[in-house]
Amino acid sequence: MKAHKDWDQDLFELGKCYWQVLDNLWQQGSGYWQGSGAEQWAEAVNQANQAWLGNPSGLFSLYNQWLEKQQLLWQQTSQRLLGGQYQTVAEPRAGDQRFNHPQWQNHPVFDFIKQAYLINSEYLDALFAQLPELDPKVRQQLQFNARQYINALAPTNFPWSNPDVIEQTLASGGKNLSEGLKRLAEDLENSPLGLNLPMTDLNAFKLGENIAATPGQVVFQNRLMQLIQYSPSTETVAKRPMLLVPPWINKFYVLDLRPQNSLIKYLVDQGHTLFVISWVNPDADLCEVSFDDYMQEGPLAALEAIAQATGEQEVNALGYCIGGTLLACTQAYLASKRSKRIASTTYLTTLLDFADPGEIGVFINEQSVAALERQMQQLGYFDGRMMALGFNMLRENDLFWSFFITNYLKGELPPAFDLLYWNSDSTNLPAAMHGFYLRQMYLENKLVQDELKLAGRYIRLSRITAPSYFLATEKDHIAKWQACFQGARAHGGDKTFVLAGSGHIAGVINPPEAQKYGYSTCADLELEPLAWQEAAERHNGSWWPHWQAWLTPLRGGEVPARHPGDGELPVLEAAPGSYVRKRL
Repeated sequence: MKAHKDWDQDLFELGKCYWQVLDNLWQQGSGYWQGSGAEQWAEAVNQANQAWLGNPSGLFSLYNQWLEKQQLLWQQTSQRLLGGQYQTVAEPRAGDQRFNHPQWQNHPVFDFIKQAYLINSEYLDALFAQLPELDPKVRQQLQFNARQYINALAPTNFPWSNPDVIEQTLASGGKNLSEGLKRLAEDLENSPLGLNLPMTDLNAFKLGENIAATPGQVVFQNRLMQLIQYSPSTETVAKRPMLLVPPWINKFYVLDLRPQNSLIKYLVDQGHTLFVISWVNPDADLCEVSFDDYMQEGPLAALEAIAQATGEQEVNALGYCIGGTLLACTQAYLASKRSKRIASTTYLTTLLDFADPGEIGVFINEQSVAALERQMQQLGYFDGRMMALGFNMLRENDLFWSFFITNYLKGELPPAFDLLYWNSDSTNLPAAMHGFYLRQMYLENKLVQDELKLAGRYIRLSRITAPSYFLATEKDHIAKWQACFQGARAHGGDKTFVLAGSGHIAGVINPPEAQKYGYSTCADLELEPLAWQEAAERHNGSWWPHWQAWLTPLRGGEVPARHPGDGELPVLEAAPGSYVRKRL
């Protein structure tokens, strides 16, 4: 067993590394909040101070509530220590898993620490949540930063105040702290941008073998993408091929993790000749690549390649997240040329109206975008690891601090989990394209205002006439369902809107066999979002069969199964291809 004095030293070193982590998160963070800078933060705090100075009675009332709860906690804890009856003053919010260890309830000291922390957290949150007459975006920024501070200082994040960690330390003689300290020091050394915190065993997965393994071939490529044609699993297929446009933030195989939950395999098994774009992971050499280029060398190039491979001029198209935004732009561009290459479009958790971007909006404002543009000019791209950290900070307890505790305080290796492997496989974004996207879409919201110009043409979503299917998810923190709904209303043609349960990924990757989450439908898109939700009919299970029923009349009939290489395009390499294998 390790000597007590040795793991005392480990505790000290672990504490030093912990504060280094906090400093990295604050100084580096994501490119978005790093760009906001100290000046912007100081201005936000100044506005908060001015707001409270104008309402001293409200501030005093909040302070009194905090003081009363702290006094009540002392009283109840004293009664408990004396063996008397006591009552709980503060409880964790629903879904908060941090305090599940029995000692947080059973031991009076840990229970006191927990409740004192929760009371303080509630007070700090209320200071910003209840600010009178404050700009909503400033309030959002203040609340976000306060939440990061609150959750970073949770007692669960420290080895000396987490009963689970203390229990493990005593049982192992401090081995967990030694292993965790070693791993933390290594990860900090290998993390140029904040802390590159492992979420899963990266050695447990191999592309093309136990992940992204649906059979297929790369049949076309250019500098921005490879086009994969998947091998059929049915004797006949829909006459119209299907094109899937994934986001270029992360990689396409979130749609092909395992056979049991692969949307790609499901579509092949439904008899679609499926083509999927696999985007390049760019470096500084592609710094000048524009949003126009992504459209021209992405969906438009794919349409030409599909025509060569199958002889078909029309496709059914599917876009996910920002891939859906690009697909809508492509549809509107084709409409401006009176071209009907896309017979139907499906949008999964796609923003077209960026007026209310949800929680991600905390990172996006004029100051932060301008700072990010300056940074991208130097690098030539936006480092995907910075974006990954930013997204993780939107769910910091689940996607950062829980892994911090497991990896570094408990000294355990993270388990093998396919979705988290994908989540760790970040992609860079070319400087010119990403700057255009942030400004034209998020800051100026030009797409729904008919002010966006692509490839020399102003495009209008209202000109699209092909039928469309919009899927949003109730708990999406990246593309709020209400914002997806507003975007659907701006789109032309016959529209179907479906609201699925769960979030941005789980709500989409929801195979029928799982029988999870459910979905809601209502044909009346003239209603406002909440009224639509109230009027919608609720269905059990996956939305996938509902979508396939919608697609059935759009298949264009049936033809014998097509195989990669049958047409004019030769096979270049096996799926998932080489572009997807480049890691940061």
